[in-house]
Amino acid sequence: MNVERKKYCVNGEWLESKTQMYMPVTDSSTGEVIAEVPCCTKDEVESAIAAAQSAFPQWSALSLSQRTQMMFKWRSILLEHLEELTLLCAKELGKNLAEARGDVLKAIEPTEHACSLPTLMQGEASLQVTTGFDTSTYRMPLGVVAGIVPFNFPAMIPWGWMVPLAIAAGNTVVLKASSATPLTAIRILELFYEKGGFPKGVVNLVTCSRKEADILLTDSRVKAVTFVGTTHVGKQIYSMAAENGKRVQAQCEAKNHALVLEDAELESTVSAIINSTYGCAGMRCMALPVIVVQDSIADQFTALLKKKALEMKVGCAYDAETDLGPVVSEEHKTKICNWIQKGVDEGAELVLDGRNVVVEGYEKGFYVGPTIFDHVKPGMDIGEREIFGPVTLIKRVRDFEEGITLMNANPYANGSVIFTQSGYYAREFEIRTDGGMVGINVGIPVPSAYFPFSGNKDSFFGDLHVLGKDGIRFYTRAKTVTRHWYDETAKKRTEEFDTWEGTVERI
Repeated sequence: MNVERKKYCVNGEWLESKTQMYMPVTDSSTGEVIAEVPCCTKDEVESAIAAAQSAFPQWSALSLSQRTQMMFKWRSILLEHLEELTLLCAKELGKNLAEARGDVLKAIEPTEHACSLPTLMQGEASLQVTTGFDTSTYRMPLGVVAGIVPFNFPAMIPWGWMVPLAIAAGNTVVLKASSATPLTAIRILELFYEKGGFPKGVVNLVTCSRKEADILLTDSRVKAVTFVGTTHVGKQIYSMAAENGKRVQAQCEAKNHALVLEDAELESTVSAIINSTYGCAGMRCMALPVIVVQDSIADQFTALLKKKALEMKVGCAYDAETDLGPVVSEEHKTKICNWIQKGVDEGAELVLDGRNVVVEGYEKGFYVGPTIFDHVKPGMDIGEREIFGPVTLIKRVRDFEEGITLMNANPYANGSVIFTQSGYYAREFEIRTDGGMVGINVGIPVPSAYFPFSGNKDSFFGDLHVLGKDGIRFYTRAKTVTRHWYDETAKKRTEEFDTWEGTVERI
């Protein structure tokens, strides 16, 4: 089988890399290598930055109306290719077709948000702030921005979280695509130039190692960096990029918890948890791996969760009947299985073991079935650290107070959820939880693109989150203009010295 060697994209051109190192991309359902991508050289990454820098003046000079019209057209192109991109995402990552389609749709949604550009970019103004002086604030593009992409959302993160608001605001972009799942991002960039008609250099794409990617954190031409990945790497990126004068968004790990109270409607609660825990095979920072259950219903809850988990069909990602697809790679499967063994060694009760799942006809795929641990105690690593797989941890508590205290003790605070029919406890939870995205009887409290993806604590480093109004503020800088036109009153300024040029009114 001939394996296609992919190219990198600079200034709208697909170029052959001079590297000696290529990285494999696998079909997660079969284990087969389906493509290779280059580990781009330092010079090639720098050329991507140079192309973005060169494209910036012309792109940023376009009117808001012109850029908005291009974003409208771009949305239609993405919708036209929805099924093609869905299948590609499912193949390279392992999400089932519904989840892969959602990945692409979640790239389209921020593109729709970007079509509100004329409103999003509006500044503020006041006449006669002091006598004869008017002041306005505008939002201006930054220049070149860099996006460092993880493997788990090949469409949504580069082409939803990173590109739409950045380019709509007038910036140009260098994407460092994931070397494990680059094919969806590459195909979308092909469409961006072939059908979208965007000027060359507005978006550039490389694949490389951490060593070459560090150039994006230090090069003075790059004005902002947005990153999604582990907390350990996120802290390093935040520190290095900020030290070099760049804005940074670092979306990092999570260990989201749900609190299930005894008055919860159990059937629908468990169904929501199945979706949020095992969706995307648990490989998302808004997965719901830890369920904090009130003692009085814990046995009933655990039995029902196991029953529904066993009903899930584990299979090929692009089989329409599959509920749970494979994980991204053999290496990641081994990591998850090692975590399951660690849970056993730590003394948690293994209720359901997904380590030995085999899918007929796809025996070499990277499959891990639904896994459930009960009686997970404080101090067990398996209940505190991110596993990024289809593993559910059940922690038992006496009541709401013990539950909220346990949840807030976690160092991560991306999302948190409560299942209850009590308005009192729902409101208490909403106020007191550390989670940045809160669900009330909602298993995956990811907001629409019109609101920020607002993680807290060790789940996020930076000041402005992705999407929503935060996203536009991150990709723009304020420019405040004070105006004065000479009149008879102003002529008196020539008669005396005024430190503040008339912008402070004398009483």
